Amino acid sequence: MRTLKTHSLSMATIALGFTVAGSAWAADISVPPDPSLRSARETASYACSKCHGPSANGISISPLFPILAAQNPIYIETQLKLLRQRGRADPHARAFMWGIARGLTDEQIQGLAQYFSSLPAVGGQPSSNPELAAKGKEIYENGVAEPKVIKCSQCHGEVGAGTNNVPRLAGQHKGYLELQLHYYHTKLRENLLMNRNVANITDDQITAVVEYISTLSGIESPDSSSDSPGG
Repeated sequence: MRTLKTHSLSMATIALGFTVAGSAWAADISVPPDPSLRSARETASYACSKCHGPSANGISISPLFPILAAQNPIYIETQLKLLRQRGRADPHARAFMWGIARGLTDEQIQGLAQYFSSLPAVGGQPSSNPELAAKGKEIYENGVAEPKVIKCSQCHGEVGAGTNNVPRLAGQHKGYLELQLHYYHTKLRENLLMNRNVANITDDQITAVVEYISTLSGIESPDSSSDSPGG
């Protein structure tokens, strides 16, 4: 099974390139400090649409940037406040979000969180590699016994919908999810829970679990039990 060394190095190199290219661009974005000057949709269109979807639809075209449509509002709000105070230092945060988030008020952040969370969700798609997705399903639902990798469903739910400050994963770009898992594994993105949960994950396991997550709908089936494993 491959280790993460080579892949993580290449991912970090790509991210560093975006950091250099993007930091100047991000610094040029000026968000009006008075929340009364723009509606949440106008603020999203002005400050967010270049990366997170044309016409402020929350569906990013590039897999390097997350889809925000239907994302949990508390998660969006928490992350924007963290970015505003430079509490996230992963390469993409530094390159693209520090400059944008620094001018946002609490009211604007709350408005953006509510706006993006209200947009139609993107659903998962059937995998073109069912065998790989099946391996990912096992990791997502049960984790790995040795070396220990915590099951994703414990926090993100069986259908990838997340809750409160736990992000929705269903419908997210595979490229973005893969990059973030590498960031967490290498601690380029610091989060005590995630850093610990994926400390032992391998490159192959990341590829598999991301393949499975890309199939999730984010919608609970009517007959699903409220007592989901690890929920």
